[in-house]
Formats: sequence, C-alpha cells, structure tokens
Amino acid sequence: MIKELKAFLFKGNIVDLAVAVIFGSAFGAIITSLVEDIITPLLLNPVLKAVHAERIAELRWNGVAYGNFLSAVLNFLIVGTILFFVVKAAKQVIPNNDDAKEPTLTKEEKLLTEIRDLLAKK
Repeated sequence: MIKELKAFLFKGNIVDLAVAVIFGSAFGAIITSLVEDIITPLLLNPVLKAVHAERIAELRWNGVAYGNFLSAVLNFLIVGTILFFVVKAAKQVIPNNDDAKEPTLTKEEKLLTEIRDLLAKK
C-alpha cells in the first residue's frame, strides 16, 4: 500500500500539478498586490477627491466596499488575459497529436481488420 501511495504521489502529473498550484498562488499574490496597491488607488483617488467628504460615506452602501469589488474584477480580468496568452503560446510550442496521421497497417493487420468486421456483421 505504501508503494502504491508513493507511486501515485510521485507521478509526473501530480508533481506538475503541485508546481502549477504553487506558481499560480504566487502569481495570484502578485496580481492582487498590483491591483489593490497600484491600479485601484489610481482609479479611485480622483473619484474620491471629486466627491465631497460627506458623500464619501455614501460610496459604502450597507458595508459594501466598491474598491474591493473593483479589485476583484480587475484581478479576474488581468489573470484571465494573461492565462489566455500563456495557453495560446503553449499551444504553439507543444505539438498537437490530433493532427497525427492514421498509422499505416501491414497486410496482416488489414486482413485481421477485415475478418473482425466480417465477424461483427454476423
């Protein structure tokens, strides 16, 4: 049972997935910081300066922070756009097996295929 567990945990796919999750988490933290610390203040500061101080409280309706929502939307858009380009680039680098030609059959394989098809018809 331990051998099976070890074989499962150290398969290439599991290790690749773990690495992808770690990199994704780190990348998400970078994008979150970019949006919350740089982009959102640049977008909201002009809006808040234009609004009178007593109206700033109205921007938070029932405790909803519009800046947080804007940050989440920008996070989603940035990560989605970058992932689109990463997947597109990966498709160009990694060969597509769908375009592979059908293997040529030997005479024996063709004969066996014909026999199989005839037997299937009966």
